[in-house]
Amino acid sequence: MSYRKYKADQLFDGYKLHGPGTVLVTDETGKVLDLINASEAGDDVETFSGILSPGLINCHCHLELSHLKNVIPPHTGLIEFLCSVVTNREAPTKPPPKGEAFEDPAIKKMKAIIDAEKEMYDNGIVAVGDIGNTADTAEVKSKSKIRWQNFVEVLSFTDEKADENIKHYKSVLTQFENIQHSTFNIQRSSLVPHAPYSISPKTFKLINEATKNQIISIHNQEHPAEDELYKTGGGDYLKLFKIFGLNESPFPATGKSSIRSVLPYFNNGQTIFLIHNTYMPEEDIVWANEYAAASSIKLVYCFCVNANLYIENKLPPIEIFIKHNCQVALGTDSYSSNWQLSIAKEMEVIQNNFPSLSVETILQWGTLSGAKALQWDDELGSFEKGKRPGVVLLNNNLSYSKNLA
Repeated sequence: MSYRKYKADQLFDGYKLHGPGTVLVTDETGKVLDLINASEAGDDVETFSGILSPGLINCHCHLELSHLKNVIPPHTGLIEFLCSVVTNREAPTKPPPKGEAFEDPAIKKMKAIIDAEKEMYDNGIVAVGDIGNTADTAEVKSKSKIRWQNFVEVLSFTDEKADENIKHYKSVLTQFENIQHSTFNIQRSSLVPHAPYSISPKTFKLINEATKNQIISIHNQEHPAEDELYKTGGGDYLKLFKIFGLNESPFPATGKSSIRSVLPYFNNGQTIFLIHNTYMPEEDIVWANEYAAASSIKLVYCFCVNANLYIENKLPPIEIFIKHNCQVALGTDSYSSNWQLSIAKEMEVIQNNFPSLSVETILQWGTLSGAKALQWDDELGSFEKGKRPGVVLLNNNLSYSKNLA
């Protein structure tokens, strides 16, 4: 049996940091054999400058939107951003600038997906919770060494179209379920609602029925207008609805915040990723946690801080979520709303903006907490004997990561 031995300035095992005297030993397949003292490691120890870490977990991405890199400018605000995504989802078909060759939009889109998947793997991401409204990413994922939780995202504004839309998205789900898996290509797929402002009551009920005990996600409270929509039936989202031919809100005004209006649709043992939470007030956090405990569902709060800065130039109140013992995970969102797809960069921004947080806490969010949330912590997230979590090198300020495995 051949071995690999890794040593660095620090080693994070998924729980805590160790000093330079600790060596990670794996076999040739990447299975963790032991953490030992450097004095016992013998020869052939690979030594690095920085922090050794288990593979990073990206709990929220939209790989299929990778062709939108540098298309939508930063700081548009969420409503304008959403309108831009809707109108730019397909690769542009307009003639290229003079002197440049025409490139088929479908080929351009696929190249962007391939490049983004490679970028994530190269910088040490080993599992992704990935949103898809289509199966455009299925071919790339079938050859990937990353694990994928495919969130097939439903948009369905009216009850009248609910059955038809669910049927369509189930056909997309089937395409992901039919991917041929290999030893390295592990995937799981589920239907998920897009957001409170794009799912009708009947559609929510159908998704609840279809996702018993599954992992799902929903974009949550990214903008104050989301709560206004449910409290009054009005607000800035009416501009988005007009793109879909709707002149007024298709959802009943409840007089409550969006999360209090839609989370009660779920009571079927799901693990629910609440994504972004930029404008989620403390009273809603308390309420959501109490509802989840009483309804046998589990909540994971997923932060994508660079996307929040890209779109709204605002960060979620992370300290409040910690105060209430929320399970936290990290995501990158998509290239439509980020400068890169790097969990290291997400951790760096959190460290710089929330200095009271320990490096160990932030590293846990990017590794073991995400692995637990995606229910892959039997293999990923920590350097424990028998696991194959991947090996990543981070620089000391968490701004850079590299896959070493």
